[in-house]
Amino acid sequence: MNLFGRNSSHRRAQQAAAPVATAAPVARAQATAVLPDPALAGLTGEWLIDPAHSRIGFSVRHAMVTTVRGAFAQYESRLYLDGRDPARSRADIVLYTASVDTGVEQRDAHLVGRQFLDAAAHPRMTFTSTTVQLIGEDVYRMTGDLTIKDTTRPIDLDLTYIGHVTDAFGDERVGFDGTTTIHRSDWGLTYDAKLAQGGAMVSETVRLQFDIAAIRATSTV
Repeated sequence: MNLFGRNSSHRRAQQAAAPVATAAPVARAQATAVLPDPALAGLTGEWLIDPAHSRIGFSVRHAMVTTVRGAFAQYESRLYLDGRDPARSRADIVLYTASVDTGVEQRDAHLVGRQFLDAAAHPRMTFTSTTVQLIGEDVYRMTGDLTIKDTTRPIDLDLTYIGHVTDAFGDERVGFDGTTTIHRSDWGLTYDAKLAQGGAMVSETVRLQFDIAAIRATSTV
């Protein structure tokens, strides 16, 4: 997940135009390659998501006129960032479904029940990356397998690099934001209550949001 090219260098290769016999301007074909910033090689290594400064959550349209937002309060993570070669970066995240929090106790109880996450039978959701590619300045696409209720499907998560810093306690931190959209029924979340005038009580489309601050993992040798 080396998501990590603030001030990424851009190398541009220009094709020379063939001479022409007129004075009219000649267009030049230009190809742009986005490459990792060599200065970010120092980020290479193992990182952990800091729950106190991160949010892994979702938003979904409710009753067609409002948006409900929630997050998972408990999760575990292991990230490997490669500043030289983003394709070698990876991420493993485990979310505990019973920790879902939308700010309304009754709604949370519904979400962890059998009609949605069924936390008693499926206590964990997981995301495991499979590929990472640099797709623009500071923007990376992480493809991976999302597992909910024992159903595993691939998703593409677009991540924007925010920056890196050493904090007042001497910890190295790196930040990035990511988002993707899924159809919940693809993972067996098929609750389909309808409104009296038609339309879904809960939208089929769910937006997943990853607002991440990660701390470099310390050696346990």
